[in-house]
Amino acid sequence: MSDEFEPHRHFLVRLAYRMLGSLAEAEDVVQDAFLRWRDVDQAAVTHPRAYLARVVSRLCLDRMKSATARRETYVGTWLPEPMVTHPGEPIVDDLSLALLMTLERLSPLERAAFLLHDVFDMDYAEIAQSLDRSQVACRQLAARARQHVRDERPRFPANDETRDKLVEAFMAAAHRGDLDGLAHLLAEDAVLYSDGGGKRPAALNPIHGRQQIMEFFGGFANSPQFRASVAPEHIERVDINGLPGFILHAHDGVQTMAFEVAGDRISAIYSVRNPDKLRHVGRWIRPPTGGTR
Repeated sequence: MSDEFEPHRHFLVRLAYRMLGSLAEAEDVVQDAFLRWRDVDQAAVTHPRAYLARVVSRLCLDRMKSATARRETYVGTWLPEPMVTHPGEPIVDDLSLALLMTLERLSPLERAAFLLHDVFDMDYAEIAQSLDRSQVACRQLAARARQHVRDERPRFPANDETRDKLVEAFMAAAHRGDLDGLAHLLAEDAVLYSDGGGKRPAALNPIHGRQQIMEFFGGFANSPQFRASVAPEHIERVDINGLPGFILHAHDGVQTMAFEVAGDRISAIYSVRNPDKLRHVGRWIRPPTGGTR
């Protein structure tokens, strides 16, 4: 029974994570799908992967109704739970924060149709069954979503070497409290997203523009607590949803920072500070080599 299910678990978690933006909820949904799988006549299921994708999609759509209501009362900017991997570890498909945030602005059905077709390569006949819509309707849903995603993609993505150099330079400048150095690394139209969920200090809205971001950083860049939190012994270099980033042990708890790079400048910074979204990243923290946490 589980032998038939387990080969599909990773695929199902990836699907649910993209729909919900929460790894914990994705894993709960997949477990619910497994319980349902145990109760069906599996011999009658011709295509288990498509069947399970349909079950997970419907479970996610149900959850997304309540998630939409929660987002309306969410304090500040909402970011997905960070998906942490080792630097350079290959990612099967697009898990980028920019994509997940774009998907968040789509309707649940648009999101599902796009993911099932463009990301997971299901045909429209299977998607129509999953979403209980006609094939024509599913094509339209996916087309609308695809246009939104295309509009949001960075036009001049940087190579890995450029990205790594920029983010390392950013953290070094932050540790020195070098505001001029930080400003030089940011694109003029850079955006800072900070998610504290009302539980830790964070900017309530995205901060647009290099000057505005530097004014925000200027308020605490020379704080001994902040500079200590970005000291090498308190950070670990990781990839976050395929972007270069860090886990930081700040004075008030763990947080993650991910950086999107376009051309030769940092175009977006994603900082997750909400402790509810960081429970699964604690194991990545490297013990400090000196001082106190």
